[in-house]
Amino acid sequence: APEPLYDPLAFTIAECRKRGLDIHVWLNPYRSLRDTAVNLTAPDHITRTHPEWFVTYGSTVYFDPGLPQTRDHVACVVSDIVRRYDIDAIHMDDYFYPYRIAGIDFPDNHSFNAYGGAFKADKRDDWRRHNVDLIIQQIHDSISAINPAVEFGISPFGVWRNIYKDSTGSATKAGQTNYDDLFADILKWQKEGWIDYVVPQLYWQIGFKVADYAVLADWWNRNTYGCPLYIGQAFYRIDRKSQTKAWRSADEIIRQVNLNRTFPNIGGSMFFSAKYMRTNPLRLKQKLLRQVYPLSALPAGKPRLAPIVPDRPGNATFSVNGKKLELAWEKGQHTKNFIIYKFRKGVPPDSSVTESIYMVTNEASVTIDLNRKTKLSRYLYAITAQSNTNTESEPVFFQLKSSQ
Repeated sequence: APEPLYDPLAFTIAECRKRGLDIHVWLNPYRSLRDTAVNLTAPDHITRTHPEWFVTYGSTVYFDPGLPQTRDHVACVVSDIVRRYDIDAIHMDDYFYPYRIAGIDFPDNHSFNAYGGAFKADKRDDWRRHNVDLIIQQIHDSISAINPAVEFGISPFGVWRNIYKDSTGSATKAGQTNYDDLFADILKWQKEGWIDYVVPQLYWQIGFKVADYAVLADWWNRNTYGCPLYIGQAFYRIDRKSQTKAWRSADEIIRQVNLNRTFPNIGGSMFFSAKYMRTNPLRLKQKLLRQVYPLSALPAGKPRLAPIVPDRPGNATFSVNGKKLELAWEKGQHTKNFIIYKFRKGVPPDSSVTESIYMVTNEASVTIDLNRKTKLSRYLYAITAQSNTNTESEPVFFQLKSSQ
């Protein structure tokens, strides 16, 4: 291990802040040991110190969601992260109760007998949903109490319920669903305000008969209940050798993004996963930049959180030193990042125009190389501050630094 001890989350936060990126900490709430055949846990691992909190289902060890002790532990872990790190959100994955294994029931008789008293034996599924409701509410309340600028987001399986089970469900035939199999009542959490955004994993192609991307994008768009909605999309499926024709081209992702933009409540995309920006299957990166993402954009707002308004940057000045433009300013309170805008003179400056974003930084000065194409006399530069709720200050224009 490096010395001093390497903290990967602290390193990630520091590097992303330099680039104006938000940090959403991705967690699986209940999965503890993925494969019992390869148990490399330390002697003080929680599955060894508190084995009574866990059950084995298939080859995976899970916290028992029916136990208040496990809910408290998960909430404590989340609280510790929120308390000690400068993050923007906690992001829960789709693993609540595990996906069903055919012919094997989840082994929670012990916790049901101990804590399921208000539920009859034939209502165990309702009890399981109640357990997950409890931990979602507890995590939400914990985050809000510690740092009300941190969001709590959920990335659920793409189908809430099939329409043949519930008239309000989607026109799909998914083999498993959030409500009936994972016991995750996503819509309830959206209605109750327990989550601050939702990212359904629509990892199928447009036209897929069992779970059509287009059908599901439309369904989620109509069932937000005021909760910000982004769509999880499947970079990982792009493969020239895919058995599914649609995924033999990166164009499927382009079609999906363009479809998303026709729905008023879809605020953007989250892609699984980032490594495919490096491996770049079938020129995915070039197609995205050319066809759907040619411009810079700021991190999304946090409409379910109380806005924190940052101070405007102070004493914003510029000077020219040879072929370099030097911008400097002072940081006020409640500031996470600074956004520098570049406006052409003669055109009314408008910070809502995406083309005007020049850069995002958390530093208090930047140096810009001037070349023959950059005619300083043709442009104005302005700066805003951005708070932890992604609220922007009013812009301040840079003024020529007075000579000493």
